[in-house]
Amino acid sequence: MAGRSLGRQFAWLWAAYAVSAYGSGLGFGVFSLIAVLALHASTAEVSALSAVAPTVGAVIALPLAPWVEYRRKRSVMIAMDLVRFGVMASVPLFYVLGWLSFVHLLVVSAMVAAAKIAFHAASGAYLQTLVRPDDLLVANARFESTNWSSVALGPPLGGAAIGVFGPFVTIMMDAVSYLLSALGITAIRGREETPRRSGGKRLQAGDLLDGWRHIRAHPGLRALFLNNMLVSGLVMATEPLLAVLLLRELGFPAWQYGLAFAVPCIGGLIGSRLAPRAVARYGQHRVLRVVGTLRVIWLIGLVFVRPGIVGLVTVIAVELAIIIGMSLYTPVVATYRLEHTPQHRVARTLSAWLIGQQAGIAICTALAGLLAEATSLRTALAIIGLVILASPLLLPRKPHAPAVAHDTSLVE
Repeated sequence: MAGRSLGRQFAWLWAAYAVSAYGSGLGFGVFSLIAVLALHASTAEVSALSAVAPTVGAVIALPLAPWVEYRRKRSVMIAMDLVRFGVMASVPLFYVLGWLSFVHLLVVSAMVAAAKIAFHAASGAYLQTLVRPDDLLVANARFESTNWSSVALGPPLGGAAIGVFGPFVTIMMDAVSYLLSALGITAIRGREETPRRSGGKRLQAGDLLDGWRHIRAHPGLRALFLNNMLVSGLVMATEPLLAVLLLRELGFPAWQYGLAFAVPCIGGLIGSRLAPRAVARYGQHRVLRVVGTLRVIWLIGLVFVRPGIVGLVTVIAVELAIIIGMSLYTPVVATYRLEHTPQHRVARTLSAWLIGQQAGIAICTALAGLLAEATSLRTALAIIGLVILASPLLLPRKPHAPAVAHDTSLVE
């Protein structure tokens, strides 16, 4: 099932996704490096770059959601790729001209975050026109597999590129990946009709919140949305705490720290390949319930990390178990979301979902930092590990029938 062809049009979309994903992996952390090395930014400024810029990007993406909904999705994806290419390419250009500032870097980071949300909202809606409804899970599993392989390979290769060429050449390589992605999307053939807006052509205030209204009104989507906000927020909140614990308190060398997060990404390839088979055998609802529960029980294990090889193996084992569960669960949720959203609301719903996820990560990360300051790193990790055990209570309790049939006019 997972190895069958989904057509040439999907292959171009997948290739475009892959090249931009690997470019992002290659440029992972490069904004922070430029802020520290070139702009001599303070710790507070680097933290703001990591937390505030994505949050501002999510706010910028909010009014883009209805705009994306009523435009040709392929054109939107190309435009967002070109925006990301342009703003990222401005960083080395401004550095050469002597104009680069921290504010410029903050603006670029926010614009990249906003364009990413708009791109993924458009690509999710466009995917429905490229593959048949019963192929959506296979397609989403392939995207998930590509994402995890880029996370595993991109940062080590990016670190090597930074060491050889410097951060500005590396960020330019990341920028070019978006240009290549735009070219790949341009290669997709087939006419895409412009979506029609009901109730007039002008943007209404209600359009901005329509995605959240749809999620709130659908019991299954509402439960999965809240579960996603909590789980993704808590999992991501452990990363800075674990970095301080491993590198500062336990004295792990940098290469072991990188290994602890690179090796478990293999689990992303395993879980994403299992997703179509698991759903075919056990059903979508059961997979969401069981895997959605199993993926969160391991986080508490980070509390027991110790120095040396045993500690390194502990981190790798915990992260591997989490990533296998996450990568199996995520494409199933992505498919459920598309199946239960009318086509004229897909872009707004996906935007609302991504913005909510970004907000959850920002809030949980900030609270986790305050908690660690007030108590200790291990206490904060323990509380996060215990709180996340309650997240399965938010999973849907019963299955729901898909919303409507989707247009597959571009399917070969």
